[in-house]
Amino acid sequence: MSLVRRAEPGDAAEVLRLRQVMIDSVFAGVSGDTGWHSASLPTLRARLAAAEDGFVAFVVDHPQRPGALAALAAGTVEYRIGRADNPHGRVGHVFSVATDPNARRRGYARACMEELLAWFRERGVAQVDLNASAEAEPLYASLGFVRKPDPSMRLQL
Repeated sequence: MSLVRRAEPGDAAEVLRLRQVMIDSVFAGVSGDTGWHSASLPTLRARLAAAEDGFVAFVVDHPQRPGALAALAAGTVEYRIGRADNPHGRVGHVFSVATDPNARRRGYARACMEELLAWFRERGVAQVDLNASAEAEPLYASLGFVRKPDPSMRLQL
């Protein structure tokens, strides 16, 4: 039996807590402001309740803290106009992979990622993108991810 399960609406506060763990570790020096959690919580609960809306989060329950989560991996499926290496245009995006600091080095993030990748495959996703911290890059490389030249730009609205 797998330790990994799909996150449910009741997990939303813990999912946000682990997302904050990820944010704090990737963006060192940024204040750990959690004021946005209360505004995000209703939307996240609704998205976790929607079985097939292109968003999913997989989690592992914390073995020492009932009601807490040990690990998280979340992702979305987007449609983009197809191309030669992805004619159906399905692209997965992984984000918010995090492990509670006192539950690390137990394979929980890997297990969540493997479940997320299986979920993408079931949906016919041809490519999966993510942004990796230096600390997490070995995990992603071991799963087959490679660095890509990134011409990305962003406009904040």
